[in-house]
Amino acid sequence: MGDKIFYTTIFVSLLIAIIIIYFVVSIILYHRRYIKLQRDRITAEITILENERKRIATDLHDSAGPLLSTVKLILNSIETHSEHDKNIIEKSSRYIDETITNLRQISHNLLPNALERKGLVEATREFIQQISEKQPLSIDLRTKGNIQVPAEKAIHIFRIIQEIVQNTLKHAKAKQLQISLSQDDGVLLVLIREDGAGFDVRKAKSTSTGLGMKSLEIRTDIMHGSLAIESTPGHGTHYLIKIPA
Repeated sequence: MGDKIFYTTIFVSLLIAIIIIYFVVSIILYHRRYIKLQRDRITAEITILENERKRIATDLHDSAGPLLSTVKLILNSIETHSEHDKNIIEKSSRYIDETITNLRQISHNLLPNALERKGLVEATREFIQQISEKQPLSIDLRTKGNIQVPAEKAIHIFRIIQEIVQNTLKHAKAKQLQISLSQDDGVLLVLIREDGAGFDVRKAKSTSTGLGMKSLEIRTDIMHGSLAIESTPGHGTHYLIKIPA
């Protein structure tokens, strides 16, 4: 009788253990599938976003810009002896010039020409120059080695740098930001440091609802790289991205 109770107890215990393990494994697998679906969704959003940026930038550069230039030529070809009309034409011509300049700037922000023509380093340098002209944040770019990155990766690295700089301007209240790009043994290292307010990295990742923080991780994953973020409130933030170049 005692042996029967003993074996029955063992059997029930094993059965309960198997049921618990089954539910734990199911939860883990579900969580992994959920994370993968989330990443796939964000990856698709990023891909669509980049395609739309490229399309709009091309339309602005190839269609809207030349069209406005044509309008300006037609406007300036109008002959008039009225000083009032001449002033209107001159003002309209200046407005068209300003609009063309703004369109070029928007087109550049959507898809930097320097990224295709000159590569990642020069595109980053131009971006920093534009930011420095408008913002008090001091940004220092340092490079080491012969940095050669394929175009399909360069756009993601550039967007990561853009996102971090924009986040620093919006939230960090930093005075200095340093960007270091180095390439060695087929690995590109991107190190970004800022002396701002800092934040709780784990909390930011868990509560983030936008593309900002997630896009940094997804873009890094797309390039089969790794991303490390170190930050504590009041002590600035360090970003380290490793990308196989």
